[in-house]
Amino acid sequence: MNNIFIDVDYAQIYKHGQKIGGDVFLLSRNPESNKIVCTLSDGLGSGVKANVLASLTAHMAHKLSFSPIDLGHSAEIIMNTLPVCRERKISYSTFTIADIHYKENMENINVRLVEYDNPLALRFKGSEPISWQKDKRELQREAAFKKEVVQYSQFNMEIGERLIMFSDGVSQSGLGKSLPLGWRTSGVQKYVSELIKSNPDISSRELSSAIVQKANTLDGLCSKDDITAVVVYIRRPRKTVIVTGPPFTKEADEVLGEKIRAFDGRKIVSGGTTALIVSRLFNAKIKVDLSCWSPDVPPASKMDGIDLVTEGMLTLSRVANVLEKKLPVAQLPNDPVKKFVEILLDSDQIHFIVGTKINEAHQDPNIPVEIGIRRTIVGRLRSALENIYLKETSQEYL
Repeated sequence: MNNIFIDVDYAQIYKHGQKIGGDVFLLSRNPESNKIVCTLSDGLGSGVKANVLASLTAHMAHKLSFSPIDLGHSAEIIMNTLPVCRERKISYSTFTIADIHYKENMENINVRLVEYDNPLALRFKGSEPISWQKDKRELQREAAFKKEVVQYSQFNMEIGERLIMFSDGVSQSGLGKSLPLGWRTSGVQKYVSELIKSNPDISSRELSSAIVQKANTLDGLCSKDDITAVVVYIRRPRKTVIVTGPPFTKEADEVLGEKIRAFDGRKIVSGGTTALIVSRLFNAKIKVDLSCWSPDVPPASKMDGIDLVTEGMLTLSRVANVLEKKLPVAQLPNDPVKKFVEILLDSDQIHFIVGTKINEAHQDPNIPVEIGIRRTIVGRLRSALENIYLKETSQEYL
């Protein structure tokens, strides 16, 4: 795994009273071409109509970004395709596209940015704002009352840098209430700078959530528009190892212990038998942790040297469900599943050590041993982490 990680995440709050958002964010990684594309689109108005328009724009931008067509030409195609509001004479949707290219060793991370009618993106080196050169192109469309401007820029990002994109629900929050002119981009920039100063290692998930919550607070906790913030952060990876299932032979227990001791990152042990083996290897006692409990899953345990100890199959299955359905962490009950998911979402590289000793209680006799339930669940976890959350995962058997 690489020693540099591109951490991309977003947070969103719908307009008060709406059950569907007019802001749409799409995120995709193409490992074959070493490319990540982030697309944020804001449909005119709110609700279903705005969502349809924003979804159309975002998906079009996303597809074109992965095509051989030049990104600038792609933006013109999108704009010419977008309808113009008959009454207001403005586009039905806005968009921001961040096309991120990198080499296999994660060096030379290059960003091509296209911005149309969304608030201008912000860049930071640590807590200090960065300004950069942008090229402007004007496009006169039929039925539009004025020429429209698309801004293009290209730059390299290094470790410690952040790129922040957001919809006008952020920059216009507080308009006419706490702030006569709204929060504005300058206010967002100042707030982000202060947040990074107080917590230099704040993750993209935490930072985007903080921006959105602040904007909602400025709106009096009654959002006047869809509020969306996206953060791209270049940093050293945060690592987690998940150990589940006892090794195939008892002789391999010592190998497992050495792998856990040598791992530089967070450590999760999932499974009662596995926990007993690790407890013996580490000469550490297992204590039940009743601080996080729910009737749905067995409680977690505490062990010196291990960040989280949980029951096995049931807990792992619940974690996989949460990840696959993209359930909000804040809405989960305070139980081991929530703790497990929080650690995974705060990690960049997750390594699975899967024991191959079969537990007859969890094995269907009608299917071959090599595709047992434990490995199926681990496969689901890896798929969700890689495809939905763009995490890097690896796996080994013992």
